[in-house]
Amino acid sequence: MNLPLKAPATAGLLASPVVELRQYTLRPGRRDTLIDVFDSRLIEGQEAAGMTIIGQFRDLDRPDMFVWLRGFDGMDGRKQALTTFYDGPVWAAHRDAANATMIDSDDVLLLKPAWPGAGFDLSGLRRADGSEQEKPGDDSRLKAIVAIKIQHLQPGTEAGFAENFEARAVPLIEALGARLLGAFVTEHAENSFPRLPVRSGENVFISVLGFDSADAQANHEATLAASPMWRTFHRATEPNRARPTQTLRLSPTSQSLLS
Repeated sequence: MNLPLKAPATAGLLASPVVELRQYTLRPGRRDTLIDVFDSRLIEGQEAAGMTIIGQFRDLDRPDMFVWLRGFDGMDGRKQALTTFYDGPVWAAHRDAANATMIDSDDVLLLKPAWPGAGFDLSGLRRADGSEQEKPGDDSRLKAIVAIKIQHLQPGTEAGFAENFEARAVPLIEALGARLLGAFVTEHAENSFPRLPVRSGENVFISVLGFDSADAQANHEATLAASPMWRTFHRATEPNRARPTQTLRLSPTSQSLLS
């Protein structure tokens, strides 16, 4: 995204040991309203409270879904940061406007890096300064996108799947032109801030990939599916899967760090 840049509060941060993947179902036609409130009013306050706003996105396949990622220093840090923010003045001032756009905000996966170094590297990233307005109607095929793949796994198989993925899938994925932005598994620790529910009983492996455009992502998927090495990996790990892989194709908002 070729935009004027400014440093976020989290510039230089290499990883968050705890990450939330949040998927919000919105009232029809209200997504851009929420994005405007979120990007202009809610990022700074959350980061001042001690969390990292990693990325926020329009779902390209679900027009009433808003997807975002935020990170924390740990489960205790998560409790403190969320308490500070949700009991603070910024949320009090803007919660009614934000909540008015939402049908459901409880689809939340609590995650941790799948292996050392698998978290998000945000060093050197900057947010746009807001002087250039984004245009949601622009052809999304020409914009950088983020693809999140959610592998729903059998209980107890996340570590083995992650090891296999790092050794066998990552080299192939990157050789075929994708940027691996991060890889995560379920954080099974007790929810440290029960006022905000998370999905319990989940066993997931999540890969986050960056592409220059939606067309590039589609071409990558087709090439990957045709690869004998990928088919071998997929067959070897099929017993680990509890249900089919879910893919989110996401367009970053102008204020998303991740793109």
